[in-house]
Amino acid sequence: MDFQDFLQYVPNLIPVELPAVASHIKMAPKERIEALKNLDLKIENPRIAAVMMLFYPKDGKTHLVLIVRNAYNGVHSSQIAFPGGKYESTDSDYKETALRETQEEVGVLPEKIEVIKHFSPMYIPPSNFLVHPYLGISKEELLFYPDSREVANIIELPLSVFLDDKIIIEATLSTSYGDNILVPAFSIQNHIVWGATAMILSELRDVLKITFEGNS
Repeated sequence: MDFQDFLQYVPNLIPVELPAVASHIKMAPKERIEALKNLDLKIENPRIAAVMMLFYPKDGKTHLVLIVRNAYNGVHSSQIAFPGGKYESTDSDYKETALRETQEEVGVLPEKIEVIKHFSPMYIPPSNFLVHPYLGISKEELLFYPDSREVANIIELPLSVFLDDKIIIEATLSTSYGDNILVPAFSIQNHIVWGATAMILSELRDVLKITFEGNS
């Protein structure tokens, strides 16, 4: 989709009611769905993080940026994610967390991002984080400067590809729930995107499709 066309839709997506769990479960492993039903955040007392779902123009077309995390000894090693990270006490709110972490991880300055909408928080059991996703837009082409300590690679995903149902697959993976489990996932530029990132992407896809179909 041309970026200028995409911008015309942005005001219409702001009031769209978030599908939340209805979207999340589409890309959730069966075991995760059961865990969601019994989730009590007061008991879990999760740490807080925030991420940025950032759209921007590239060659006139709308793109979404994702990152490939570095390999390390942890539960999210080498996974596909959004730019983002842990809330710090110096952050005024979670939106500032998302903006600060986006600058730290991929080098995009906060003043280049217009934050449009807060999406449904996502709880991640293996790391006990509650992640707050924000939809942001940059109206200029971006150069990314990934932090080599945390980011192995940048994925620039065209919106047209993101909305294509052909990228939805099932994959057999080893997860925190067990080995060789069949999970719904997105196939994006030779990467398997599953778990919390896929569930957040699912809500983003649904909100975009509701907006585009309601204004076509």
